[in-house]
Amino acid sequence: MDKFERNYIDGEWVTPSSTRTINVLNPSTLESIATVPDSDASDIDRAVAAARAAQPAWERLPAIVRAGHIRAVANKLREHKTRLARRISLEQGKILPLAEVEIDFTANYMDYMAEWARRIEGEILNSDRPGETIYLHRRPIGVVAGILPWNFPFFLIARKMAPALVAGNTIVIKSSEETPLNAFDFTELLAECGLPKGVFNLVSGGRDTGARLAEHKDVGLISFTGSVGTGMRIMEAASRNLTRVNLELGGKAPAIVLDDADLDLTANALFNSRVLNTGQVCNAAERVYVQRAVAQPLAERLTRLMSEARYGNPLTDSALHMGPLMNQTAVNKIAGLVDAARQQGAQVLTGGRIADRPGFHYEPTVLASCSDDMAVMTQEIFGPVLPLRVVDELDEALALANDSEFGLTSSVFTRNLNLAMKATRELRFGETYVNREHFEAMQGFHAGRRKSGIGGADGKHGLYEYMETQVVYLQTP
Repeated sequence: MDKFERNYIDGEWVTPSSTRTINVLNPSTLESIATVPDSDASDIDRAVAAARAAQPAWERLPAIVRAGHIRAVANKLREHKTRLARRISLEQGKILPLAEVEIDFTANYMDYMAEWARRIEGEILNSDRPGETIYLHRRPIGVVAGILPWNFPFFLIARKMAPALVAGNTIVIKSSEETPLNAFDFTELLAECGLPKGVFNLVSGGRDTGARLAEHKDVGLISFTGSVGTGMRIMEAASRNLTRVNLELGGKAPAIVLDDADLDLTANALFNSRVLNTGQVCNAAERVYVQRAVAQPLAERLTRLMSEARYGNPLTDSALHMGPLMNQTAVNKIAGLVDAARQQGAQVLTGGRIADRPGFHYEPTVLASCSDDMAVMTQEIFGPVLPLRVVDELDEALALANDSEFGLTSSVFTRNLNLAMKATRELRFGETYVNREHFEAMQGFHAGRRKSGIGGADGKHGLYEYMETQVVYLQTP
């Protein structure tokens, strides 16, 4: 079993003040694979102080120079793709092809964000006064705290780090206690790339470590990806200093299937949403509203695909659609949702059981005859379960889709352009996909509404989340 005994602070690997550790499991085998530090408040204080001290000099560098450091790290990641992907599979259970995609996407994302170095723009505004010019500048916020989830732990480092650094901020990353090892690997490679000391800092720990980071008076922005409950606690802690927050939280994405949809395309898109990362994706389709005329043939296609889905240990079997769930809590939650739906009248078309095999596995499941009062239709599942609800018309589907406390992603499947446009106008979600799977582009803006979060990521708008404005009024004689 590996032991990771240090944090990365101010360009050095340092021993934490705390002697507490966190045990890391392989979710495919339930074996202990490593221990990592469970850092305390003094470790966070040290990391934030290093980031704060390094920030002014980092901001003074031309943005294109900052971008060069980001590109150097991206290239280093590509050189170690195979090793990094195996580490992600080991600690998170992601199938190897998807883990390799995560490495590639992470490096490409860093390059994409580095391209914004020459594109950060201010504005010149007209004044009401003679001889005056008004300038709007975009400035870095200062120290950014990045608190990571476990489902795409490697990519989320870059999603927080790259825009923060190109904008002129410094950053403290708190790795997920479930999947911290990939963050150590990322940081070891970063340390070889000549990034100035204190610009990037990594602290390992659990809930208390994250709480200290969220309440720290010297943090200017907290960027968090994870559950609604944790997001609320972070927002509460941040309120003590009026610290800005950027929160990507849960989702309960509706997919609307109309009677003219291409059912093979639709079934494959929905299937991929439920098995991608074992359904542990915040923007994946979580509930289906299908018109009555095509409900049966769609259910048959989905049942066949889900019943044939292969799952297991991604490091011993390469021909898999998905790996395990992250932990026993996830297994228990999903089992509870499915069992409750069954008792309320849902029909289990395939799956519906905890898998009888080592690891945190739940059988790929399709539920028909679902009703709006079932928790499986209202609560985030975050696993390989797809509930179906029959509707008679688009307006009914739209009303049901919008009746949710979440508002991250949505989709509609139809050949009718007029109906597709109506759906995109009326769906109250940050993203809507038409005739395709739920998966965002790095040049878009991944942002939710309601309890799905505050702010967003990616593209120009995601970069500007890491900046604040300064307006200068220049009066000349």
